[in-house]
Amino acid sequence: MGRIKIKKLNKNAIIPTHGSEYAAGYDLYACIDETIAIQPHTTGKIHTGLAIEIPHGYFGAIFARSGLASKQGLRPANCVGVVDSDYRGEFMIALHNDTDEERVIAGKERIAQMVVMPYLSVEFAEVEE
Repeated sequence: MGRIKIKKLNKNAIIPTHGSEYAAGYDLYACIDETIAIQPHTTGKIHTGLAIEIPHGYFGAIFARSGLASKQGLRPANCVGVVDSDYRGEFMIALHNDTDEERVIAGKERIAQMVVMPYLSVEFAEVEE
């Protein structure tokens, strides 16, 4: 696979990074001009300012950042997001606040991580047993 095409939809967007040579996940960053408050037990959509072309045969799995989830109680609203290879829009991260307190996201903050994963395409065959 090697290279993935990425387009900045906002000049302030940050290209995904990974924390070490062997890290599986690539950090996704908030691309917002003002802080966003996420109220308790609600979900906020956070712009990344990026469009990413996931190669055919792969998908982008969006996971929580462990620090944000364990320390701040923020996680992707659907727990694990799935970005299909034919999606060409902006990556938006829906973060859910599982706490009883307001949480704030600032611009350029790491908000989730993406792991690019292969998948097996199958056909379903209906059977009697």
